[in-house]
Amino acid sequence: MELDLTRDAGTLAARIVDIESVSGNERELADAVEKALLRLGHLKVTRDGDAVVARTELGRAERVVIAGHIDTVPVADNLPSRVEGDRLYGCGTSDMKSSVAVALRLAAALTEPSRDITYIFYDCEEIEAERNGLRRLSRTHPDWLRGDFAVLMEPTDGLIEGGCQGTLRAEIVSRGTRSHSARSWLGVNAIHGIQPILAALTAYEPRRPVVDGLEYHEGLNAVWVRGGVAGNVIPDECVVTVNYRFAPDLDLARAEEHVREVFAGHEVRVTDGAPGARPGLTHPAAAAFAGAVGGQPRAKLGWTDVALFSSLGIPAVNYGPGDPNLAHQRAEFVSLEKVAACERAMLAWLG
Repeated sequence: MELDLTRDAGTLAARIVDIESVSGNERELADAVEKALLRLGHLKVTRDGDAVVARTELGRAERVVIAGHIDTVPVADNLPSRVEGDRLYGCGTSDMKSSVAVALRLAAALTEPSRDITYIFYDCEEIEAERNGLRRLSRTHPDWLRGDFAVLMEPTDGLIEGGCQGTLRAEIVSRGTRSHSARSWLGVNAIHGIQPILAALTAYEPRRPVVDGLEYHEGLNAVWVRGGVAGNVIPDECVVTVNYRFAPDLDLARAEEHVREVFAGHEVRVTDGAPGARPGLTHPAAAAFAGAVGGQPRAKLGWTDVALFSSLGIPAVNYGPGDPNLAHQRAEFVSLEKVAACERAMLAWLG
């Protein structure tokens, strides 16, 4: 398939949505993005796996990074795309192929931008962190990511969302004694033993801290329960997996400490985690972007690759036309007017 960057952003978004690119299967879309960008003589285009990077090299005083992932969650009978009124429906419309369309339109239109721009279209954001294309680029080609400010075009409903939450997953273990279920009194049922764990989760009151002027809403929830051996065995182990979404005023070590405090007396095994990122809206480049885009910034409730840019010392914000509340839904859609408005705002800022 080919992408025509002269089409309006909504039409281009529909074309991109119709190129299925579930995580790990981005090759066809990456090929189409690369081919479209190679036609633009004002950009230097490079590629690593299924991540495509295009740069202006005009010697401007400031470089802006505009980044977005090209993969989606699995399709849920929501392809091909369709338009109903102002809405474009389909897998990835909100998260975040409409943003990819806007970024490609900017790449084509801005031949003499006010700032140098690096456009990054990367793979495998929706799955485990070790396969994340942007993280891979930070290891293999860190110079491709360099910039003074970054805009990660995650769905934000057309508002700036500052920073992001951190995330931690841990296994809380209940242990018992195995026995035959016909003689259950000879054992201790580990599944029954998770009641205090669930009670702690039910009683948990999440923090709502204000960080650099933005209010975050934390959460600690069970996301998986694993236990049982056979239909005639009293189980000797049951594991409750919990996910802690924490505000960026905590680092990963403090987040782990908090989870261990909540489940004091239980065995706690931390399985993975990623730190958050503070909003950073006081940085001059971020303030200039906020002034150009308008609206009242809010906290990003979720983890995004803004955290990676933050770890590299690059201030970054989330901004895109999609509605984050619609991401990953079967009936996912994006407002075509929001897509057009996002493009206009970005053109005004960078033109």
